[in-house]
Amino acid sequence: MRPLKGPRVPPKRGTAPRQLVVLLHGVGADGEDLIGLAPMLQTYLPDALFVAPNAPERCDMAPVGYQWFSLSDRRPTALLAGVQRTAPDVDGFLDAELAALGLRPKDAALVGFSQGTMTSLYVAPRRAAPLGAVVGFSGALIGAELLEKDLRSRPPVLLVHGEADDVVPAQALFAAKEGLELAGLPVQWQLRPRLGHGIDPDGIDHAGRFLRAAFQTA
Repeated sequence: MRPLKGPRVPPKRGTAPRQLVVLLHGVGADGEDLIGLAPMLQTYLPDALFVAPNAPERCDMAPVGYQWFSLSDRRPTALLAGVQRTAPDVDGFLDAELAALGLRPKDAALVGFSQGTMTSLYVAPRRAAPLGAVVGFSGALIGAELLEKDLRSRPPVLLVHGEADDVVPAQALFAAKEGLELAGLPVQWQLRPRLGHGIDPDGIDHAGRFLRAAFQTA
């Protein structure tokens, strides 16, 4: 397990955290790229601590930023090996944060963007105790063929994707939905019209409402 660290935003109410939201950035970025979602999501989750760790590897395709795994080889076997390598880093980070805060796994959520979504969708269903929720923006499901065999929990998932995404095509949303549902995970989804590879205010609003409802029923 490689240690992770990055920016964090404490609960809006100023009290001890009742939920933990871990934001996983895309390739070539860092935690600062997603921590800006925290003030918007605090509208729905005023008692949550938001943490956006930097991925464990320096990006090998750009002069700055980090990666959860390399995308220099995009064959399915290489992508699977990459996400399998980083999964223990994310698991270890989650476990350490939950222990430090005295929270249960169902009090935590993973929110990913692009490669962060790929990582979140791989990690969450393979954890023994289900997380409260997973939100995946503009990502894809890696290792779908192994999911039923590897499955250990079924957290609720929200997938949000730009209809005009030219980096990770919108079809990846429907492939991920199918793979997750075949394994028995409850999936909601939203396709954002005219949006490219990014996150828009309506997507954030949908994510905030989804997370609030998931935590209330966990």
